[in-house]
Amino acid sequence: MSITLTESAANRMRTFLDKRGKGVGVRLGVKTTGCSGMAYVMEFVDAIDEGDQVFDDHGVKIIVNAKSLVYLDGTELDYVREGLNEGFKFANPNEKNRCGCGESFNV
Repeated sequence: MSITLTESAANRMRTFLDKRGKGVGVRLGVKTTGCSGMAYVMEFVDAIDEGDQVFDDHGVKIIVNAKSLVYLDGTELDYVREGLNEGFKFANPNEKNRCGCGESFNV
């Protein structure tokens, strides 16, 4: 089981955590929504829960609960700038397809 970050994603997450001034890392997860079934969720974590899996990449802790890990295993998270847009981009080998608007996916 693994979740990895590019250097760009790790730098951006560290910037967010530093601005926030607290937190042990970032939680990645999935939620049921959208036209394809699931969407990615990211949030700050102040405490690690029992049963969480913790991945440390480039000095950033990524926390994933067991329910989400089966959908996220092998994912690499990148931070990209494309024209005027910028944001985190998930490269998830478990994705089978994505909706037309790009907001949700299924496995």
